[in-house]
Amino acid sequence: MSWSEHDDAEVPGDARTDEGDSERSAINPWGETRSTGAALQSNRPKVRFPEPEPLEDHGPARIIALCNQKGGVGKTTTTINLGAAIAEFGRRVLLVDFDPQGALSVGLGRLDPRELDLTVYNLLMQRDVTVSDVLLKTDVDGLDLIPSNIDLSAAEVQLVGEVAREQMLGRALRPVMDDYDVILIDCQPSLGLLTVNALTAADGVIVPLECEFFALRGVALLMDTIQKVQERLNERLVIEGFLGTMYDPRTLHAREVLATIIDGFGDKVYGTVINRTVRFPDATVAGEPITRFDSSSAGANAYRELAKEVLARWQHSGHDV
Repeated sequence: MSWSEHDDAEVPGDARTDEGDSERSAINPWGETRSTGAALQSNRPKVRFPEPEPLEDHGPARIIALCNQKGGVGKTTTTINLGAAIAEFGRRVLLVDFDPQGALSVGLGRLDPRELDLTVYNLLMQRDVTVSDVLLKTDVDGLDLIPSNIDLSAAEVQLVGEVAREQMLGRALRPVMDDYDVILIDCQPSLGLLTVNALTAADGVIVPLECEFFALRGVALLMDTIQKVQERLNERLVIEGFLGTMYDPRTLHAREVLATIIDGFGDKVYGTVINRTVRFPDATVAGEPITRFDSSSAGANAYRELAKEVLARWQHSGHDV
């Protein structure tokens, strides 16, 4: 089993199409895929990943940013449920809510972000606030949270005047790197200074992509931002993978979009796909990961499979997490 290292993964404008496909455009940079989409989907081999081996020691953490400037593609859902699934395998996981909307904080702990005295904003902007002051335990063993609320929106402006402003989050997380195996950062739906901070702190990026046409349009801009961060701020940053979310295998459109993602990014697309289900919003309302809310559901099992795939890829690349 092998995965190719596409650190300079193809952007959508470079996606391959069969001869005779319609010409790409700014509206549809992927080109026509109907001739190949179903075949790509059906011919993709299904890989079963082994249960991760238990760890004898913990840390230092591998930091992963979940990033996409389009909203509603499953970043927060994936951060919560992937983190909970990795924690089920005996890893210590820290989730960082880096979105001023505070959706991760609400969806994981049923918190009211407006009532929080200390959040990631205070961690970034106040020198006397440490990670231990902000960190919250969750009901999931091995899973902790750094919460956020609307105060974080002010940081985008206030950080502009700071020295090494792109490195603020990385410095703030440094004291707890040895306490965790994985740190997942839920980024806001933009490519502003907060997202650049997350990418500068991260070792890798996971890009959730809704299996819907409009979710693909901004991928080229995201890839350009990642490449600039790689070149100017964080040479170790790699694209971990692209994750198909909200997939409905009953629709031709969803199958074609997923096939287009596979065609464009190849082995960088996770074999695990997250299907659309009402159990995800139900779990969010309950303030629990789906692995706890409905442990035997298809959604819970999908995120467990994703966790096994993510950990297996890391082990294959020499990162034993």
